[in-house]
Amino acid sequence: MSRFDKLSSLPVLTLLALLHASPRPLPAQTLADEPAPPSAQVPSQPTAQPPMQSPAPAATPSASTLPAAPDVQPAPEDVGDSLEARQRYQAAIAAYSKIPDPSAVVWNKMGIAYQMMFNSKDAIRCYNASIKLDPRNSSVLNNLGTVYDSLKQYATGERYYRRANKIDPHSALILRNLGSNQLSQHKYKKGWEAYQSALAIDPQIFQSRSSASVTNPVSTQERGAMHYYMAKGCISAGNSECAIDNLRLALNEGYTNPRKIAADVSFASLRELPAFQQLIAAQSAP
Repeated sequence: MSRFDKLSSLPVLTLLALLHASPRPLPAQTLADEPAPPSAQVPSQPTAQPPMQSPAPAATPSASTLPAAPDVQPAPEDVGDSLEARQRYQAAIAAYSKIPDPSAVVWNKMGIAYQMMFNSKDAIRCYNASIKLDPRNSSVLNNLGTVYDSLKQYATGERYYRRANKIDPHSALILRNLGSNQLSQHKYKKGWEAYQSALAIDPQIFQSRSSASVTNPVSTQERGAMHYYMAKGCISAGNSECAIDNLRLALNEGYTNPRKIAADVSFASLRELPAFQQLIAAQSAP
């Protein structure tokens, strides 16, 4: 999620790179080159004073005698973030679990890790723990919606998306997930309206993926409808290539047919494009 929106915050979530705070080795210090003392001159008389000698320079401590800098261990959360970024979810959870009093953000990260391993039960448990600490975190609510969508509990997922949207009405990702959820429930008009709202905020929402949250996992049987309405969204955003690609997917899923596409005025601007004509011709061939 939503990477799951923010796997937010899962944002669905931004994963930090691990900072290895290794002590930096101190450069070895050497004695400065001193000029050679003047050569002793043999006095012409035995009573002459011996020549003066330059005092020996003060000893400079070498690197081996300096105290070593203490080792700085990375925090468990930083370790978990690095592991999660590398998709080592079980190890990331183990690192987060070492934190004595996890914050709402940490609970959300653990939820995303569990969700990435298809462990819906523990993902929901972690997300609920996060919401208990921060009830108005729209990214976590979005992530909860994606878990329930993966379980095909679409009505419950829709409630979480609506709660998230109420808190953050300007999140294109939440609106996109809400639209996909409604399409899965055959609420095509409402789903298309949610898609249009998402496009008004972010015209590239159907091309981009948020690294901060988890996205909606649309069920296989509803992918055709999703791609068909995504194609309409791409037209609204002025992206013909995106629209044709999604129409091809909608056709492959058996949701639509060339005749229906030709009759839909939403795709009128595509009719003169060679790529669109080739798509229709290929699908119309016996």
